[in-house]
Amino acid sequence: MRDYRKHYIDGAWVEPLGGVAHHIINPATEAVVGQISLGTSEDVDRAVQAARRAFQTFARSSREDRLGLLNAILGGFAARQQELADALVEELGAPAKLALEAQVGAGLMHLMNGIEALKTYDFDHTASARTAVRREPIGVVGMITPWNWPINQVMCKIVPAIATGAAMVHKPSEVTPFTAHIIAEILHAAGVPAGVYNLVDGDGPTVGAAISAHADVDMVSFTGSTRAGIDVAIRAASTVKRVHQELGGKSPNIVLEDADLPRAIGENIYRLMMNSGQTCHAPTRLLVPQGRLEEAKAIAAQVVETLSVGDPTTGVYMGPVVSERQWTRIQGLIRQGVEEGATLVTGGPGRPEGLSKGYYVRPTVFADVSNDMTIAREEIFGPVLCIIGYGDVEEAVSIANDTPYGLAAYVQASTDERAEEVAARIEAGMIYINGAGEDFAAPFGGYKTSGNGREWGEAAFGDYLETKALIHRPAA
Repeated sequence: MRDYRKHYIDGAWVEPLGGVAHHIINPATEAVVGQISLGTSEDVDRAVQAARRAFQTFARSSREDRLGLLNAILGGFAARQQELADALVEELGAPAKLALEAQVGAGLMHLMNGIEALKTYDFDHTASARTAVRREPIGVVGMITPWNWPINQVMCKIVPAIATGAAMVHKPSEVTPFTAHIIAEILHAAGVPAGVYNLVDGDGPTVGAAISAHADVDMVSFTGSTRAGIDVAIRAASTVKRVHQELGGKSPNIVLEDADLPRAIGENIYRLMMNSGQTCHAPTRLLVPQGRLEEAKAIAAQVVETLSVGDPTTGVYMGPVVSERQWTRIQGLIRQGVEEGATLVTGGPGRPEGLSKGYYVRPTVFADVSNDMTIAREEIFGPVLCIIGYGDVEEAVSIANDTPYGLAAYVQASTDERAEEVAARIEAGMIYINGAGEDFAAPFGGYKTSGNGREWGEAAFGDYLETKALIHRPAA
């Protein structure tokens, strides 16, 4: 049983000023495995004031100081990789291999890329013969992070904040808080100055709302649903603070007529079903030529049958989804897909065979989906694929863009050049060409209701900086 009832404020683990105990459930066993304390607005205020004091000094730290700090964090993070992975298996139900290699691995990559970017980042430049431009840290950043890739989302915010000299107040997800507490321990051991990083556990309506509305928070960086992101922006508006959002997605994968269909579908399914479909930019809408739709159904069914689902400690590909609430929502959407007339190729409602406990979902494929169906419009956030047929490339692009989201898209073709021609017409922040994997130096973020701003690598630094122009009189 993990006991994380204290908050980390001003360089120390402290008792919360209020709030109630909250149990953490292992989604694979449905057992209570730990507890935290849900904080209050008073806890947030204490953390913000600590961050405000720390910022006055940390904002003036040198590049070399911050590089030394990030390297110390990298060393501590690397030493505790297995501990982080084990905690993630408990709180999220992530398969052990995925937890260590992908989830913990993402944190390492953000640290390494951030260090390299900071070495050469241009904080100052000349705009004209009379004007010098400086980029200065924005101040106190409120960070609200999600449960699905908790290590990734925590580290891709902490790294640019430290690199640029900002101070932080962080609310991790109350569903998966274990890894955030370990990261706080890593930061403390690495020598992050007191108050530069603060952690307050809590729920969105209380702690998240208090961070968003706080007058002494200069920026909010939020990752989560579009609905919650809108609420954060509304609360932040009264203080005119900067709001950075990485929100939902319903990403299309356009497979062109000349693509390798078996390879494209296999890559799509493995990428979607990884992390039990709980990835914001997963390829959830697979667009294939109408004439190859039956072939696509057969391939998809065959691939899904190879996926192992079960106890995340045993080497399976898929574990459970994160919670009973999430499981119930996914079940409802699967049933709605059937009711609206989509063809159920494989999977469907209920748990996989042989699993009577745990929040396990059957990996599910629908075909003959029209883009106006609920399962094609809503972000299911589970292991559910929608196969949509199209007549020509014009229609494929139209279907791909017919969504309120614009986080990512995928294009498969016989050549990269052909795929890029189609990619240029898709309204999304990231386009993955011919099965490309992640590039942690690439800007991460979306168009439309998928958010604003960019994370990852050097591109992330700009959101944590203010721009100051020093304008001189003309020379006599």
